Amino acid sequence: MTSEYEIKKEICEIGRRIYNKGMVAANDGNISVKLNDNEFLCTPTGVSKGFMTPDYICKVDKDGKVIQANGNFKPSSEIKMHMRVYKERPDVVSVVHAHPMYATGFAIAGIPLTQPIMPEAVISLGCVPIAEYGTPSTEEIPDAVSKYLPYYDAVLLENHGALTYADSLLAAYHKMESVEFYAQLLFIAKQIGGPKELSETQVQRLYEIRRQFGMTGKHPADLCQNKKDGKANCFGCNGKEHQSADTNELVSEITKRVIEQLGLK
Repeated sequence: MTSEYEIKKEICEIGRRIYNKGMVAANDGNISVKLNDNEFLCTPTGVSKGFMTPDYICKVDKDGKVIQANGNFKPSSEIKMHMRVYKERPDVVSVVHAHPMYATGFAIAGIPLTQPIMPEAVISLGCVPIAEYGTPSTEEIPDAVSKYLPYYDAVLLENHGALTYADSLLAAYHKMESVEFYAQLLFIAKQIGGPKELSETQVQRLYEIRRQFGMTGKHPADLCQNKKDGKANCFGCNGKEHQSADTNELVSEITKRVIEQLGLK
């Protein structure tokens, strides 16, 4: 089992990565990791994420109250946002918040990352919605993010930045990289004539590949296949309690075609 000190070192390493990649400036951004149901490690407020050492990292409880902090270090002022993610997504082990240049540019422009332009982005992210603007350090941002937590592993924060979360710190960081790369490619494509989007059929094939891979987290590909055409989704359903008219029609059509192919009609 990884020691608490090793996790602190990993947080510092991820902090350096997001800083060196220009995903944060000065003291921006914050990172957290879940140790157990009531203990979380998080980066301190007012500190550059590119120059942290393990002794900088704070420990808080599920309410964001300090359990342990060295010197004058205090937990990130955005800890409320992190705690909301952990509360509503029990599968999440780490949360990363940053201000990557291109993704934040889309967030400022009010443009969600929803265009299917490359297989990797479709499989790993699906799309990235925008959570409505909220005042930093208040419950406004957690409230805005909350509606997207059951369905996505990444969200843009209107006029603010990006938020990613996953079942490991490295995975949460990789999602942040993927969001920024997606945004950068989309921006470039828009400058040279506009992106050529993948078709709906191509997207659905990629979604099926994701399902076959058994990838963790939440994603549009995980929407209940019994709910289509804009109807409410039903994450976690077993497919038996949500049999829809659409599904019944599909089964009937498949049955009809099979009978025809077998020459039984």
